[in-house]
Amino acid sequence: MEQMNEMAEKLKLLGDKTRLTMLTLLKEREWCVCEFVEIFDMSQPAISQHLRKLKSQGIVNEARRGQWVYYSLHVKDKPYLQAVLNEMPSSQEVLSSLNKKINCSCE
Repeated sequence: MEQMNEMAEKLKLLGDKTRLTMLTLLKEREWCVCEFVEIFDMSQPAISQHLRKLKSQGIVNEARRGQWVYYSLHVKDKPYLQAVLNEMPSSQEVLSSLNKKINCSCE
């Protein structure tokens, strides 16, 4: 039962379109919080809240570089999440649909 509860919690996170889009983008590379702020037109605290939820469930990894925080996908041990993400469009398709081009100033 514990495994079922854990899986339900992780899948519940994918029910949010913003978080699902974040994970879709993370399939191809790591992203900085500042890039997500630009992509989603949301405040940094709002983006961080979404990422904190994903991190708390072990779905993303966090790496701090200077003042910036970068996130990467961590689903190798979660085939059920991999299966969902395999059905998602490419990062380029996602960015095109949002009419976004990323020029990160966080380097």
